[in-house]
Amino acid sequence: MLHIEELITSKQNALVVETAKLADRKHRRASGLFRFDGIKLAEEALRSGAPLAAVLLHEQRAQAVLSRLEEAGLSLPESARTVCLSDAVFRRLSEESAPEGVICVCRELPIHQTKPTPVITERERIVLLESVRDPSNLGAIIRSAAAFGVDHLIISEDCADIYNAKTVRASMGTLFTQHLTRVAAITDAIAALRAAGRRTFAAALDRDAWQLGSFAVQSGDCVVIGNEGHGLSSQTIAACDHSVFIPMTARAESLNAAVAASVLMWAFGAPNSDERQGGMNDV
Repeated sequence: MLHIEELITSKQNALVVETAKLADRKHRRASGLFRFDGIKLAEEALRSGAPLAAVLLHEQRAQAVLSRLEEAGLSLPESARTVCLSDAVFRRLSEESAPEGVICVCRELPIHQTKPTPVITERERIVLLESVRDPSNLGAIIRSAAAFGVDHLIISEDCADIYNAKTVRASMGTLFTQHLTRVAAITDAIAALRAAGRRTFAAALDRDAWQLGSFAVQSGDCVVIGNEGHGLSSQTIAACDHSVFIPMTARAESLNAAVAASVLMWAFGAPNSDERQGGMNDV
């Protein structure tokens, strides 16, 4: 088992200060780093081979964390700086109400890119997001995308930061393996998809919208999901081939953005029987 000799007891330590700064989006972008708390996310990061830069362990829980990782067949990479923090320093730095004893600092993932227009692969399942501003919603959508076999998420520049702690936490580790491209204009991505022969559907309740379930979804069809409160912009709706709405009772005016996205992602490309595993854990 890894033996950790370095114990940090000062809140002014450079690593502690830099990790705390990662709560700010500007600092995350400038440094190319992000942070996340908890053993579950640490395990998923290690399984995916995420490029960890540092691992900060609670002094009194370090061996328990390392034992759990060892039991799962995982180990911390030698390239990641691994240190222990005193109880006072760890609790000051942790973003969890009940800290589990581990905080990770990770480099930005190569599967996440920012491009004017995304690179589109012929067989990949694609979903687009416009102006999804709530980081918890974005994280939940990323989790659902992984569950329902979405290969590529394309999101507008004004969506929540994918490396926000709430986004990472809500994704339940699927962020580490989800291919994602951030674009300046979602309409340009839609145009690129249409040029590649893809049908694009705006999730919008307008006069000409097609009811979900009333038409056959074709291989390659893509759906565009909008802002929590205002939905999609008129320009984005106009850029799509069709609009689609989810039928529901009159007892609810609308669905949460993450819930609506989950329904649409299932309908536009649920995994086949060979891919299904089932399960209701950690809901």
